[in-house]
Amino acid sequence: MASVKRQIFLAAGLLAGAAAITFLLYLNRPSTDITEPVYIPVTVDVVEVKKETIRIPVQAQGTVSPLQQTVLVAEVQGRIVEAADNFNVGGFLRQGDVLLRIDPRDYEARLARTQAALRSAESELLQEQGRADVARREWEKLPAGSQRSDAARDLYLRKPQLAQAEAQLLAAKADVSTARDDLERTAVRAPYDALIRDKHTELGQYVTPGTSLAEIFAVATAEVRLPIPQTRLAYLDLPGVTADSGGALIDLYTDVGGDVTHWSARLHRSEGVFDERSRALFAVARVDDPYALDSPGREPLRVGTFVNANIEGRPMPGLVALPRYVLRAGDTVAVVDANNLVRNRKVTALRASGDFIYVSSGLENGDLVILTTLDSALTGAEVEVVSKVSSSDLRRRETTPPGVPAETTSDAPEIAASP
Repeated sequence: MASVKRQIFLAAGLLAGAAAITFLLYLNRPSTDITEPVYIPVTVDVVEVKKETIRIPVQAQGTVSPLQQTVLVAEVQGRIVEAADNFNVGGFLRQGDVLLRIDPRDYEARLARTQAALRSAESELLQEQGRADVARREWEKLPAGSQRSDAARDLYLRKPQLAQAEAQLLAAKADVSTARDDLERTAVRAPYDALIRDKHTELGQYVTPGTSLAEIFAVATAEVRLPIPQTRLAYLDLPGVTADSGGALIDLYTDVGGDVTHWSARLHRSEGVFDERSRALFAVARVDDPYALDSPGREPLRVGTFVNANIEGRPMPGLVALPRYVLRAGDTVAVVDANNLVRNRKVTALRASGDFIYVSSGLENGDLVILTTLDSALTGAEVEVVSKVSSSDLRRRETTPPGVPAETTSDAPEIAASP
């Protein structure tokens, strides 16, 4: 019994001690300060809207083709007795160079015969003229009553014989001219500076008029047909149907394994007819000296090369250039309002390829467009601007070719945008 009482007293003492300690801790507790939660704004980079006059480039692709190409054929018959050293596929020819020579001996003999016939006709004409002069003097001595009809007088004065001699002389001259032309045609010459695309004959072959000898194409100028979609025509100043030449600059380039090569061209004309299948209008670019014959060291633009083209657009005022990735679904962009809150702004963007979009309406000068990629759930959230650049400076910085200072185009009233 005594043991039970001891346990009860011990438990009660422990409870009393614990209560006392708890009371003392409560009395000595530190004071509690109530604080409000701290909100940290999202940091963003922005671009300040600056409207510009921009030339929107239009991208296209095409294949380089020669301006002139000719199939050379034989105009006379004979055996080919001479061929130029560079009469090979890919051989270069200057205007007037002899590619082939057909055996000229028969034509030299024919020319000699016609020249002899010409001298005979000239002699015959001189004789008839002498006879006519003698007949005229005799006619003048006849008594007036003996003169008969006009026909008899003409016959007496040998006018028909004189006319026949003159006709024979003209025929002889024509024969000489034909024989000389045939002799010249035995030498097949290049009509212009050209490259040989294909050859159809060889030394020793017998050819007849109309036999195909070779195919050549001009190297002074090349053309590229570029399809322009109907949606891009408004961006260009296309030459009219009767225009002799255009004016828009075109940058042609190839990208082979990361090695990019550029050539300058100019928009020459448009074909004036929409393609029925693609509904595209073909514009034609011209490249001068594509094989760099007059520009040693420049990379040649060979016929048949598939090239990309950036066509310089017409000046379009009041545009804002922005990186393409800032455009959200529904043609909206995220902007910072006057209270530093994220808002969605509906814009109208022109259709253009490349890394930039060109906004024609929905933004005003001074608006801040957010460049940082934000989740759509942050619409209405407070943001803090950490960096700001104008849209014009951003576009120049991104499109200026390497090695060219960006400030060289900063004051230009019309700036051509690059893709």
